[in-house]
Amino acid sequence: MSTDAIVMLKDDHKGVKRLFKEFQAAHDGPPARKAKIVTQILEALTVHTYLENEVMYPEVRRLLPDLEDDILESYEEHHVADVLCLELSTMDADDEHFNAKVTVLIENVTHHIEEEEQDWFPKVRQGLSRNQLQEIGAKMLQLRAGAPTRPSQPAALKKALDAVRA
Repeated sequence: MSTDAIVMLKDDHKGVKRLFKEFQAAHDGPPARKAKIVTQILEALTVHTYLENEVMYPEVRRLLPDLEDDILESYEEHHVADVLCLELSTMDADDEHFNAKVTVLIENVTHHIEEEEQDWFPKVRQGLSRNQLQEIGAKMLQLRAGAPTRPSQPAALKKALDAVRA
């Protein structure tokens, strides 16, 4: 497994997009199936955004100050996703707003992923050395084991609040 931070984040993106497709395929299916998929989506997004907010964004912000605007936009996009994830974590899958809320989450996160992969990651790869990206990735890997997996966990809530204040 690569410790290149960008490779790691792209792997996370692939997993999240796979879960999005699963939800979309189950859209009209039984609520229990949709709830299970959304629980997996929330876990994947909670861990991923935690690692980006705690390691990737601060390190890139420090090392590549010219990317400040991109990072601030990413924090805000994470904040929107965090709010939706927190709301979904308290909802029943048969709630009339459930599918719509998941759809909005998918649209927002998909937009965020596309921006990162097409615009931001290439800038970061160009500006940082391979060793720097591996060091950032190693920090993310170390932090992953203790990362929050539910949007309601204190570390996830703190991350969401810190992102607003960043």
